[in-house]
Amino acid sequence: MNQQTMRTWTEIRLDNLEHNYHVLRSCAPQSKFLGVVKANAYGHGAEEVAHKLQQLGADYLAVACLNEATELRQSGITMPILILGATPAEFAPQVVEYDLTQAVFTTQLAQALSKAAAAQGKRAKIHVKLDTGMSRLGILAHDPAQAAQDVDALCALEGLEAEGIFTHFANADGDEGYTMEQFTRFLDTLDVLKNTYGRTFQLRHCAASAAVLNFPCTHLDMVRPGIALYGYLPDPSCQGLDAGELWPVMTLKTRVAAVRELPGDTPVSYGCTQHMPASGGRVAVLPVGYADGLHRVLSGQGTVLVGGQERPIVGRVCMDMCMVALQEEDQVQPGDEVELFGAHHSLEDMAQLAGTIPYELLCAVSPRVPRLYQGA
Repeated sequence: MNQQTMRTWTEIRLDNLEHNYHVLRSCAPQSKFLGVVKANAYGHGAEEVAHKLQQLGADYLAVACLNEATELRQSGITMPILILGATPAEFAPQVVEYDLTQAVFTTQLAQALSKAAAAQGKRAKIHVKLDTGMSRLGILAHDPAQAAQDVDALCALEGLEAEGIFTHFANADGDEGYTMEQFTRFLDTLDVLKNTYGRTFQLRHCAASAAVLNFPCTHLDMVRPGIALYGYLPDPSCQGLDAGELWPVMTLKTRVAAVRELPGDTPVSYGCTQHMPASGGRVAVLPVGYADGLHRVLSGQGTVLVGGQERPIVGRVCMDMCMVALQEEDQVQPGDEVELFGAHHSLEDMAQLAGTIPYELLCAVSPRVPRLYQGA
């Protein structure tokens, strides 16, 4: 035990990340590889994951916002970084200064990047985003002819290097028909751009994790896995890989803070929502709570691994602690390690109990929880 592991911590297996990287590259061997490291690399630590992907030879990284991108540059990342989200036009100079690639879908931002590029004597790399049916960001592509006209006008601005064009599927893990409808809109827009305006793009991409696994026809010039890179299928129905081919990268652990013997019918935790059995019993108090990323909705229904055995959370999850019911035969002592999720305790099962998805539970692990990197 040391100061980082005295309470609650994560173990991040970079060798598992490397394994997943090679598995996913083999799914799309003809395509370039963009690793999604937004949201602190889905909670795994963006700088460490980005450096590992750069070392492995990934072609691109993707983040959500300018701050995430500049932090990676300042940490020594030199490979291309795509900002997927909106950047206010007044911050265009920073995009150009840090040699970042910006997703563009408005004339205002394109003009600002053009102006910033001219002022710095550079070219601003952009990837144009098409909205083919996600209804979020992007140039609306329901009418490919109009979309192509809008894209061409945007790309014609001085100082812009329109390197790529992309879209995002709304339901690639659940609806093949709608996914193919979106893909068709994307391809139709590209056809109009080529045939009417003579405009082509070096990087066409639309396949995130689900499409990488389910729809090889969508791989095109580059794929951009996110959740699969960290060891999880976006949905159990995804095809292309057998169970166990992807390895979880993060394991969330804590330690037993105390073992308490409680009288019969004693209430446990806030609200007195659960009581000990009439005969009494023991609980282990764990120094992990919703401020660490253990969702409060798991109160009274989640489980953890104590001494290698699954034991239920009893009573409400507190901000910094929770209680777990022990059985009579459990030989548990303060200081013993407990696994909340990871290599031996299913994150998918925990997410299902919480009524959410593994993405959210990974991203929920708070900054106060140390990340310990292994297998670099």
